[in-house]
Amino acid sequence: MKDSRPILILDSGVGGLTVLREVRFKLPFERLVYVVDDAGFPYGAWDEDPLTARLIGLVGALIEAHDPKAILIACNTAFTLAGEALREAFPDRVFVGTVPAIKPAARRTRSGLISVLATPGTVRRAYTRDLIDTHARECHVRLVGSDRLAAMSEDHLRGEDVGDAALLAEIQDCFLEDGARRTDIVVLACTHYPFLVNRFREVAPWPVDWIDPAEAIARQLARVVAEVADARDREAPDTAVFTSGTCNAASRQLMAGFGLLV
Repeated sequence: MKDSRPILILDSGVGGLTVLREVRFKLPFERLVYVVDDAGFPYGAWDEDPLTARLIGLVGALIEAHDPKAILIACNTAFTLAGEALREAFPDRVFVGTVPAIKPAARRTRSGLISVLATPGTVRRAYTRDLIDTHARECHVRLVGSDRLAAMSEDHLRGEDVGDAALLAEIQDCFLEDGARRTDIVVLACTHYPFLVNRFREVAPWPVDWIDPAEAIARQLARVVAEVADARDREAPDTAVFTSGTCNAASRQLMAGFGLLV
């Protein structure tokens, strides 16, 4: 039996498109529904309890509307906070989450100095600290929270100017020197940030390895979906849903560029 239900990808903004792009490579025959929770953007500014309640309510409504075969939470802030709560609230649904790529960073570093560039919400999470304790205990991991980078990524994607000085101000704390050692890896712990990675390389004080977890997330989704169904038909287009109910011309054009019908 072929399961034609869609895969649902949820983020507060356009950052999850970095993950959607990789999902297309791994699962080219699956139908995708990309949900932009622009009414709740940015998640990093929310307190924990209200954000958890919002996510549970929103995901419940999306399940009712789309009956997805799998739900990908393409946001570190959302999943590190509410991943377990979502699985408890909807035990019959398959969830794949996004978490900071601290484990591969710890394996790859040579200097032992790693930075995690994230939203303040992800930086605050006990989940993030637990990842460090479990996988990077022998490393020095600096957590750097940015209030502005997610919005700057959205501006950049829509063709607005994002200045070098403003970018450097947001990332400069990622770069640490300790004697002869320097930070050699920065984990991009927000799905928005890969859209700015080439700009980061231009303004960074020295070259580092910028880790984007999108490919690993898509690979995990492919494993999970393979266990759920064997879908090979795409009878409907991939779509984008904006929770605010509105979508301006620039956003509509951006979604179309990613093959999404608003």
